[in-house]
Amino acid sequence: MSKVAKCPTCGSNSKIKEIDGKISYEAVQDDEAFKKIGQLKKAMEKFKAKAEQLQEELETLKAETK
Repeated sequence: MSKVAKCPTCGSNSKIKEIDGKISYEAVQDDEAFKKIGQLKKAMEKFKAKAEQLQEELETLKAETK
């Protein structure tokens, strides 16, 4: 998932990419797109937490059946 932060040069909201130790900033032009990126990041975090919980439950069930 893309990291989003303020660009130190222009101050706009930007996606951060790090390639070979160099950080590059790509401006997010639309405030609506920036808001959507935030919503998607939150949704992915919730999905990740749910998947981890289900993985733990599966491992518990496997341990119980042995």
